[in-house]
Amino acid sequence: MPAQPDGNGLADLQHRFARAVLQAPLSVPDGIRRQVRPAHERRFGVYRNNVKASLAAALAARFPVLARLVGEEFFTATALVFIERHPPRSPVLAEYGIAFASFLEGFDPAADLPYLPDIARLEWARHVAFHSAGASAADIGRLAELPPEALGSVTLGLHPAMAVIASPWPIVSVWTTNAHDATPEAPAADWTGETALVTRPHLEVLLHRLPPGTDRLVNKLAQGVALGAATEAASRAHEGFDLATALSTLFGAGAITTLSQGSSR
Repeated sequence: MPAQPDGNGLADLQHRFARAVLQAPLSVPDGIRRQVRPAHERRFGVYRNNVKASLAAALAARFPVLARLVGEEFFTATALVFIERHPPRSPVLAEYGIAFASFLEGFDPAADLPYLPDIARLEWARHVAFHSAGASAADIGRLAELPPEALGSVTLGLHPAMAVIASPWPIVSVWTTNAHDATPEAPAADWTGETALVTRPHLEVLLHRLPPGTDRLVNKLAQGVALGAATEAASRAHEGFDLATALSTLFGAGAITTLSQGSSR
C-alpha cells in the first residue's frame, strides 16, 4: 500500500491534478493511482475531455447569443482556449465565465468581430441579474409627490440586479435580433453605439436600450450622488441628455427601488 499523503501533500496533489485536468500538455500527476502508464494516461485523458466539455457547455449556456453569432465550432474552440488560460477558481459553476469578455478582447481569432466582448459583458450581466437578490421596484409617481425644489436632493437607490453596459457597438440590437431568431444576423449597418440596461424587477431578466447620457446618470446614482448633481454630470457628458426620458426608462424597467431625501452632493 502506498503511503497516504498528509494534509499538505494532499493539497499539493489536488492542485497538480486540477492543473493537469485543464492543461492538456501536463501529464497525470504521480500519486493518483498505481497502474500501467499507457492505461493511466488514456483514462485520465477521458476524464480531462469530460471536464473540459462540461465547462465549454456551461459557457455556451451562459453566452448563447455570442455562441450563435460565431457558430458552435468556433465557440467551442474559443471556450477550450479560455478554459486552459482561465481555469475555474471557485467550486460554484455559476461564477465561471466572468473573465470571458476580457479574454475575447485579446483573442486574435475573434479580432474581426470587435463587438463580441461587449456582447459577452451583456450576457454575463443577464446571468448575474438572474441570480441576484430581489427587490421591489419604486413607482415613478413618488417623484411627482415631491415639491419641485426637493427633487435635486433626492437620492435614488438602484435595484441589486441592475447593470449598465455602454458600448460603441449596437449591442442591444445585436442581442435582441439574435436571441430568438432561427438564423443569426449581422449587427445593424450603421454601427451606432448603444447602452444596455439589464434589470430583473420580478422573475424575468429584462433588457432595455438606455437614452444617451443615462449611463452617466446611473453611475452617479450608484455612488450615492443626489439627483440634481447626477443630472448635471449626465448633461455634461451628453449635450442632448433628457432627464424625463431617462427617469421614465429607469423606473419603467424596475431599476429604481428607493427614493430618499438627502444632501444635494
